[in-house]
Amino acid sequence: MKKMASFRCAPALFALGAFVLMLSSCILPRNRHITRPGGTTAQTLKVADQDALLQAVARQYNAVHDFHATVDMVPALGSAEKNKITEYKDVRAYILYRKPTDIRLIGLFPVVRSKAFDMCSNGVDFKLYIPSKKLFIRGRNEIVEPSPNKIENLRPQHFIDALLVHPVDLTKEKVLLENITDEDEAVYVLHVVSEIDGQLHLGRTIWFNRVNLAISRQVLLDDDGNILTDARYSEWRAYDNVAFPKHVEINRPQDDYAVVIDIVKMDINKGLPDDRFVLEQPEGSTLRILGQTPPSPETPAPAPPAKGKKKNK
Repeated sequence: MKKMASFRCAPALFALGAFVLMLSSCILPRNRHITRPGGTTAQTLKVADQDALLQAVARQYNAVHDFHATVDMVPALGSAEKNKITEYKDVRAYILYRKPTDIRLIGLFPVVRSKAFDMCSNGVDFKLYIPSKKLFIRGRNEIVEPSPNKIENLRPQHFIDALLVHPVDLTKEKVLLENITDEDEAVYVLHVVSEIDGQLHLGRTIWFNRVNLAISRQVLLDDDGNILTDARYSEWRAYDNVAFPKHVEINRPQDDYAVVIDIVKMDINKGLPDDRFVLEQPEGSTLRILGQTPPSPETPAPAPPAKGKKKNK
């Protein structure tokens, strides 16, 4: 019986041997080039360690003192989580920024180019004027209670947090480096971690394209790990000898809005005076202070008695 079993196995062994022989002598290997977004088929991935990436972030941030940018914007209201996004195309805007925290953002309506909104911030407080409603809003940068009118949830500081990637403070934060390289992407990711009440907290991640080591993405998170800002950068150019991304996509999922920014013109480090960051309430507009309940109409005070007449006792 054992002899019969060995004869039965012989055809299978012969076939396996023939297959191995064919692989070794007849089939030649075929190279397959990998093409990733932002690169070519002849990609040579760059190598960097954690210190080099941290220095690149600081160098990029420190190179910008102020800027005045003319941009095309595509604002979008809604979010992917709610399965509804409405885009508004062809919005021209002007962004003015001066370190450390001064920023002003002016948006124009499509076609007619009249002013849609004007807002500024000093890093703590912000002001927003909506001419079509003759509404002037003041408040803190933090959104305590989101408004059903999404444009009122815009904050100038959100744009600065997205447009400028702040250096990592190694005295308060720890950093972990991750290398994600496969057929779809090749990126380094810096995970910036801090300790809050004895618990580790992932505050943000900074992504670098390994084709050129340019910053390609930054994700800011809240204490519960939810995304506050997801910013993506591409088409880096030199403006006044300072590198800056021409195309920026900013998503604020918790505030139900996003915006795509394409730079048309940009002046960096030319200096901006104080009056460019002053926004006063226009005459005839209604003031709303966020965080305060609008006052109810007061009961008119009784008219004083006419002269020569006595009050009823």
